[in-house]
Amino acid sequence: MSYFIRPYTEKDFEQIQTLNETEGWTQLVVRSDETRQAWDHSNVAYVIEVDGLIVAYVRGMTDTAVSLYICELLVAASHRRLGLGEQLLTYVHSRYPTTRLEMLASASSQTYYEKLNFRPFYGYRKTIHE
Repeated sequence: MSYFIRPYTEKDFEQIQTLNETEGWTQLVVRSDETRQAWDHSNVAYVIEVDGLIVAYVRGMTDTAVSLYICELLVAASHRRLGLGEQLLTYVHSRYPTTRLEMLASASSQTYYEKLNFRPFYGYRKTIHE
């Protein structure tokens, strides 16, 4: 099976939302208009496609020099444990090699990122409604 990484295009959005829904990332699905805007305005947006089907994606933002922030990274359950997430992160970081790669992660993905030599850091989050 041949996987390839390519830039996100607008026609990918529905498949991405299907992946989000399957994963239980309901806020991204419910807030579809905002999610679409986020994709349209992100300067880091790539998918992995196989046989016309998107099986993984990464979305983020970078200033291209210092910081590269990953907003979402998702691999379809059917394609996990094949190294696709690591391929996406490596690919994106190689495009901006002087940046530090940063992301938030859930407790369930902690061991995955530690295996890839990420180190935890302390941060804060607040929404406008809080």
